[in-house]
Amino acid sequence: MYSFILKCFLLSSLCFMAKPNKKYHPLFVTVTEIEHNAKQKTLEISCKIFTDDFEKALRAAYKIKIDLLDPKQKITMNNLVNDYVEKHLKISVDGKATFLKFVGYEKIEEGIYSYFEIINIPSLKKIDITNDLLYEYKIEQMGLIHVTVGGKRQSTKLSNPEKNVVLIF
Repeated sequence: MYSFILKCFLLSSLCFMAKPNKKYHPLFVTVTEIEHNAKQKTLEISCKIFTDDFEKALRAAYKIKIDLLDPKQKITMNNLVNDYVEKHLKISVDGKATFLKFVGYEKIEEGIYSYFEIINIPSLKKIDITNDLLYEYKIEQMGLIHVTVGGKRQSTKLSNPEKNVVLIF
């Protein structure tokens, strides 16, 4: 997986150098991390999305002015981020649908990190994930998913239109 990320980085660096006078965004990727917290009996979830891509996708979806970094719009933006991610990220644990509880979001470097949790998950053997974050925004969109349960990590890459994965622990 790390070699894939390194290749993506090198490819995007080459593309950037090839077009120095133009804004160029060669990589359209989201990263979803899911970690089982056995002590708290929760799944802790973060979704990392490039800020500019996320704002454009939200503008297209909701047809309103979007500024994820404007403190005056924080309540509205919280609601939109929560609504958007809930529509585009579905998780079932051991065959049962779950509910994503929104915790919040923040900007870190070039991205927006949104945080969710799923409560009452004492253990899990199978996780079904449907992830099509930003698929309507760019046909080239892909999603990296990392899931950690009991210290064991599994990762996968979904490329638009592929949006479903099942992981067994």
